[in-house]
Order: sequence, then C-alpha cells, then structure tokens
Amino acid sequence: MRIGRRYYKGSLYRGWTSAIIRLCTLAMANIEPAPPLSASPTQRPLLGILLRLAAMAVLGVMFSLVKLAGQHGVHVTESLFYRQLAGLPVAIIWLWWTGALASIRTARPMQHAVRMLLGVSAMALNFSAMLLLPMAEATTLGFAAQIFATMLAAFLLREPTGRYRWGAVALGFAGVVIALQPGGQPLPLTGAMVALGGALMTGCVIIQLRRMAQTEPAGAIVFWFSLTSLVPLGVAVAIFGKNHDLTSWSIIAGLSLAGAIAQILLTASLRHASVAAIMTMDYSALLWSAMIGFAVFGDMPGHSVWLGAPLIVGAGLIIAWREQFLARRRAMEAAEYPAG
Repeated sequence: MRIGRRYYKGSLYRGWTSAIIRLCTLAMANIEPAPPLSASPTQRPLLGILLRLAAMAVLGVMFSLVKLAGQHGVHVTESLFYRQLAGLPVAIIWLWWTGALASIRTARPMQHAVRMLLGVSAMALNFSAMLLLPMAEATTLGFAAQIFATMLAAFLLREPTGRYRWGAVALGFAGVVIALQPGGQPLPLTGAMVALGGALMTGCVIIQLRRMAQTEPAGAIVFWFSLTSLVPLGVAVAIFGKNHDLTSWSIIAGLSLAGAIAQILLTASLRHASVAAIMTMDYSALLWSAMIGFAVFGDMPGHSVWLGAPLIVGAGLIIAWREQFLARRRAMEAAEYPAG
C-alpha cells in the first residue's frame, strides 16, 4: 500500500476530473456513423468462450505480476510501457498470420489518437488500482466500466436508454457502494477513486471502440493503439524509470509476456464467437483475482465485496442482454422493412 501511494501524491491527481470529461467528450463528439464491417468468418462459440476464459486467467496472472512489480519498486509507467512493447510484435505477427496486415491503413488518424489517450489513461488507472487495492476489490470496482459506458452513451451520444438499462445502472451503483464498505472498514479512498476512475475511462474506451468499429477494422485499432501508446509511455519511462535487479526485470518480463498472451487469446476469442456470447466470461476475472490475490498476497476479499460484486455483475449482464435484444429487434425490423 505504501509503495503504491508514493507514485500518486502531489500534483498527479490535480485536474483528473476535468481531464476525464474532456477526453470522453472528445472521444464521442462528431463521430459520423458509417456502414458496418463485413461479417466475421464462421464462428465456433464454445472455442471462443474457452479462449475468453483462458484470457481472463492470464490477465489475472498479469495483474498479480503488476502488483509484485510495484512492490519491487517498478513504477507503473514502466509496467505499462513494457506490456505495450511486448504487445506490438504480437499484434503485427497476428495480423500477418491472419492476412490482415493491409487493414492497418486508416484515413481517421485523429480517432486513433483519441483512442490512444483514452486507452493509456484507462490502463494507467487500472494498473494503479492493482497497486493500491487488493486484487479482488480492484477487479470488482473495474466491472463498473459497463455501467459508466451506458451512462455516457445516454448523456453524450443521446442514445435512447429505457427503464431496463437505467435499472441496471442503479443496481450496479448499489453494488459499488456495498463493495466500498461504507458501513464497515472502508476501502482506501485513494485506491477506490483510482479504480472507479479506471472504470470510467474504460467506459469511454468502450464507447469509442463501438463507434470506431463502424469504420475501422479491428486489426487497425489494435495495431495503432499498440504503436502510438509507446510514445507517451516512452516519455514517462524516461522520467520515472530506473535500473532494477534481476528479480524485478524477471517480473517485468513475466507481466509483458502474460499481457501479450492475453492479447492473443482476447483477439482469438472474438474471431470464434460474438461479443454477446463471450462477454459474460469476463466476470470470471473476479474469481481469478480472488484466488491469486489470496495465494500470492494473502488478501482475503471482505464480505462486502462478495455482496457487491453480484450486483455489479448482474447489472452488466442486464445491460448486455438488453443491447443484444435491441440489436436483434433492429435486425428483424430491417429485414422486414428494407430501406428503399
């Protein structure tokens, strides 16, 4: 806890709220819709689900190594930089293997720049939350991203949001309040705010990716984020980085490798199953975080986490179900009443 706090004292938090609002607004303003991309290849849902479950397990390992690295004096920007550095060749090899290298060409560089700013901010906050909180608590608060995405879509994109999704938002925030343990031993305020800030920024990323996917192939989005994120992270490492012993470098190498493997598994899962089919598997991250956090760090999640997490997860499932239901109804209406 003391190791994590020293990175975040002073001016680092000043202006975070206004910066987040500006980034989210920039990400979602004046993005014109375009025809959807071509259909994906033949899907194998069971394989996609298994790959997604494996990705969640590997991400749990990565975040535990991020936490270990912080305890060994590795600055969070170093963990981020080397994780992205390892992910770039993986993205290039994956694009080459799938014959999609040509898809990295883009006519919308500003959208990729905004996605990079949002993504780096979200990753920095999410990594920091792992340093400041036990893994299970940080993971639970991170699940609020889908709730924030629903609110942002309603307020900034003016998407119609009915009673189901607003009910889910209320349910999710009730879970967040319970997980924060206001009546017992509350979570550290700094860590809780960082985790919720990471969830908010991840919600912004969700909305930005949803809009970009209408015009940009997935390969281009992954490639340009991996490449451009190295610029600000490289500057940060030049400022905060330092020499480490062999143990620390081994931990950095491990988290970088785990991040690259998780990236492959996440990408592969989307090739074999729809988002609707696999996104519920993401909630298995809580089980991995709880088990790894207890085995490695001796952190036992409190009762409030186990009470609040089902509400947050339930809210995410309701939102996912409602979006899938509305998308299916729109598709049926379009088939019944084709344009023109």
